[in-house]
Amino acid sequence: MSIVKLNNNGVKNATAFGSITGLGSMVFIKKLTASSSATLSFVDGASSVVLDNTYKEYLFTFKNIHPQNNSSSEFTFNMSTDSGSNYNTTKTTTHFIAQHAEDDSYASLEYRSSGDLAQSTNFQQITADVGNDNDQNLGGYLHLFNPSSTTFVKHFTSTINFSQPSDYSVVSHVAGYGNTTSAVDAIQFKFSSGNIDSGDICLYGIA
Repeated sequence: MSIVKLNNNGVKNATAFGSITGLGSMVFIKKLTASSSATLSFVDGASSVVLDNTYKEYLFTFKNIHPQNNSSSEFTFNMSTDSGSNYNTTKTTTHFIAQHAEDDSYASLEYRSSGDLAQSTNFQQITADVGNDNDQNLGGYLHLFNPSSTTFVKHFTSTINFSQPSDYSVVSHVAGYGNTTSAVDAIQFKFSSGNIDSGDICLYGIA
């Protein structure tokens, strides 16, 4: 990235800045909209999805994701190395949450051992239970780094805020890696129980 240079000698006298070049940009790739959907899947090469070495970082954003069920409705994802034939990438992860009740009766910050994985092919929880009241949903994002690498494991981080069934605001932080040196070419999202009633997931590449 280019260095920003002041056109005058002193900062207090600066009237203009030199140009900034080489900055990255976020490039929209694909939006999937749920409508009582069991899963939402992004597969490289399918329906204009790009999930390859075009970008070294990919960003998934979640907007107004609403579950069908009111319990056992953790939002989850998994990776595939065979174009979506199997979503079973081995993962090691960590998960913690902070939560606060609407009536101010309870608040906590805690490690969530039920949401972490140790060399498991299971779907990774990126929330705890999400409420399905008419106004409840989740919003946030997941970053996936260099999924096309055939040398390194595939790191990811996720931050999501959601409405819990008992009317808590909960922020969920999950991070980990897919322990594979095969290229990851597909990602699937779903609730652990029930469909995704509504909501959008958008995929961006970070140039």
